[in-house]
Amino acid sequence: MRKVFIIAEAGVNHNGSLDLAKKMVEAAADAGADAVKFQTFKAEKLVAKMAQKASYQLKTTDASESQQEMLKKLEIDKEAHLELLQESRNRGIMFLSTPFDHESIELLDELGLKIFKIPSGEITNLPYLHHIGSLRKQVILSTGMADLGEIEDALDVLTSAGTPLDKITVLHANTMYPTPMEDVNLKAMRTIGFAFGCKVGYSDHTLGIEVPIAAAAIGATVIEKHFTLDRTMKGPDHKASLEPHELAMMVKSIRNIEKALGTGIKKPSPSEMPNMKVARKSIVASRDIKAGEILTEDNLTVKRPGNGISPMEWEKVIGTKARRDYKKDDLI
Repeated sequence: MRKVFIIAEAGVNHNGSLDLAKKMVEAAADAGADAVKFQTFKAEKLVAKMAQKASYQLKTTDASESQQEMLKKLEIDKEAHLELLQESRNRGIMFLSTPFDHESIELLDELGLKIFKIPSGEITNLPYLHHIGSLRKQVILSTGMADLGEIEDALDVLTSAGTPLDKITVLHANTMYPTPMEDVNLKAMRTIGFAFGCKVGYSDHTLGIEVPIAAAAIGATVIEKHFTLDRTMKGPDHKASLEPHELAMMVKSIRNIEKALGTGIKKPSPSEMPNMKVARKSIVASRDIKAGEILTEDNLTVKRPGNGISPMEWEKVIGTKARRDYKKDDLI
């Protein structure tokens, strides 16, 4: 049975607090996610001093501060990474983090991460892509804001650097927080898979849990979803994130979808086998019939239960002789 790899995206919703980050690891593990993911960066390496915030960030943070000032408060240092890595091991959940610069890539490689997540904003960053590709690790590539040509270019860089395509999962994504339903374009996930012959998944920024569940139903092998301990906290991503009970509900729903997808082989299921006798029909006597009498459409009919001769044998039965006496409604 296919298993969807579910990433609980803590991102920067720890607000720069290691204690809060550890609680998020615990919440992600309790919800049943496969991995909890943070973000690794140095603000001054990520954005220029006067870089503007995204429109959604202006609404959810102090509008007077720059993007660099906002991100500086959300950095986590090497020691914090080590503590979160250990906390994740203790809780039985995989620790992941998205690097945003070369120094961060090297840190995560040093920490032994087996999966490298590339965010949508870095899909056109050739030196960055080449660096990650050269590690030959598993790669998850988000594609928000990208078209097929840009995805192809990014895959070319990653594969030419040394990472084979079968180690790359490409996530369809939309980078608006929250994403309007009319902009989700979930079918594009399958388009990506058809175009490149790669594993696909979905990174979700909509409100609620319907869309990631739908993504799992149409073939996503990875689902990523932001979560927070409290949606009312200040910070850029809290308002478009799930709270822990919602994250648990999403995980449970995706696991149910995995079961429901089944094998694809159409045959009676074990649970419905007993219903065949109840719901299907058999050939029965429509009136009393004497032994030796010819069985015809005048003395036969079809009724429940279904544990007699199947009506699919109707033409073989018509014209034969009754081997014994039958009462009305007796199975032939």
